Amino acid sequence: MTELAMDRTETSVEAILRDELARGNRALSGVAPVISHMLESSGHALVSDAIVARLRGMLAHLARQLLSAGLPAGQQGGVDDEAIDAVADGLAGDSAVLNHLYAVAMEGHLTERLEQRSSVDPVLSPLLQELIASDQAAIAELAMNALAAQSRFTQSQRRMELPLGELPAELFLSVLKRFKKMPLNYDQEAAARTNKALKASYDEGAGRIGLFTRLVSSMRGAAVATLELDHAGLALFATGIAVLTRQPRGLAILACHERQAARLALSLRASGLSAEGIERQFLLLEPSEMLPDGIGAMPPERARELLGTSDFAIGTGHGAG
Repeated sequence: MTELAMDRTETSVEAILRDELARGNRALSGVAPVISHMLESSGHALVSDAIVARLRGMLAHLARQLLSAGLPAGQQGGVDDEAIDAVADGLAGDSAVLNHLYAVAMEGHLTERLEQRSSVDPVLSPLLQELIASDQAAIAELAMNALAAQSRFTQSQRRMELPLGELPAELFLSVLKRFKKMPLNYDQEAAARTNKALKASYDEGAGRIGLFTRLVSSMRGAAVATLELDHAGLALFATGIAVLTRQPRGLAILACHERQAARLALSLRASGLSAEGIERQFLLLEPSEMLPDGIGAMPPERARELLGTSDFAIGTGHGAG
């Protein structure tokens, strides 16, 4: 193939991926409005009834935690359903909260689907097991803590819950601020106790995403091993993409959705994966669009540039670092 023909091929591939990425962005931008109005979503490609149910459950769980935190010991169970609904509705009015919860719900959904369809372990992947057995004590400890956090995550998703401590720091503080301003029958002293108690117990680095991010970062050049989904598991796979491409982790999760093939292909190429490697991940995730011919000829630097031109933001979802 001549140099001119190669240039034309790359230009064609870039044009296809850019158009598909823009279409994917438009789909993602419609998610929060759909959820915020609690629409029946069976006709919306990115918001299934199962995802909406998870979102409702997580919103209610966050509300219950906020209302219970300021109560004296022994009275945490005395929060009424009306107050929970009011706080959950208030949180649902924040698109950043919805975007983040949507990514969490999608991860829970994809984790279960990969286990059922491809036998990808939802908790202890082969790669995580290898990291636990590392002769580097710091990495082994991080991996063990990540394993425990992933186990809690799968259990929480089955219950449709989300601990407040699992929110990224910026979103955690935003939720506390929004809660404080809600017109509730909730005295100022209780509100102050809530803020104090929750802030004192919060540690972003000890949360699941913080642990996985630190673990992947500690792998340095070996982080490329996270890009084999069946070996790494979804949690490490998405974190690896986020760390290697400097994308928000939530976007890395959403790239695994069947309607986000362009973002997934660009993310994997930007991470340095070959066309053959990208195809293996596509076979596991089964996106609705085919892998564009010529993706392997695109330099990883160019793939990162195209990702950088994406104008979709997932709000305050946890990034790669």
